[in-house]
Amino acid sequence: MKKEAIYAGTFDPLTFGHMDLIERSAEIFSKLVLAVAIGTPKNTLFSAEERTTMAIQSTTHIKNIEIVTFDGLLIDFSRQRKIAVLIRGLRAYSDFEYEFQMALTNRKLAPEIETLFMMPKENHSYVSSSTVKEIALLGGDPSSFVPAPVEIALKRKHEERVNNK
Repeated sequence: MKKEAIYAGTFDPLTFGHMDLIERSAEIFSKLVLAVAIGTPKNTLFSAEERTTMAIQSTTHIKNIEIVTFDGLLIDFSRQRKIAVLIRGLRAYSDFEYEFQMALTNRKLAPEIETLFMMPKENHSYVSSSTVKEIALLGGDPSSFVPAPVEIALKRKHEERVNNK
């Protein structure tokens, strides 16, 4: 019997690496909740509403996905939704160190919640949201890193930046 899982993040912006994990997780689990973080210490380019809209537009082909926002601790959100599996992506060893720490902390706070680590396919393993934002805001072409709705939003942000100078 398949279970439900949560894949949470800022998704600022959503990349093909994220999409790879979303699509593969949706194949493994009966339902995938994509949880877009509202409150984050990261300096986000897009609002939570914009990030959620881009995620919805980019995942129309996935039938067993629910896209929501959340604020606060992920384990509290997980308990509220009664979902005991968290998906976390690992691109490189540097990701592992942070994610390992977070998974152990979550296990201490909520031993009933499991963390499942997944690696994106090789061709997406080097892609980060930070790099994609930098490329787009400096006028580069982000199309090989992000879905079309995200590309459009990034280009709009670049235009706004150029027009505000």
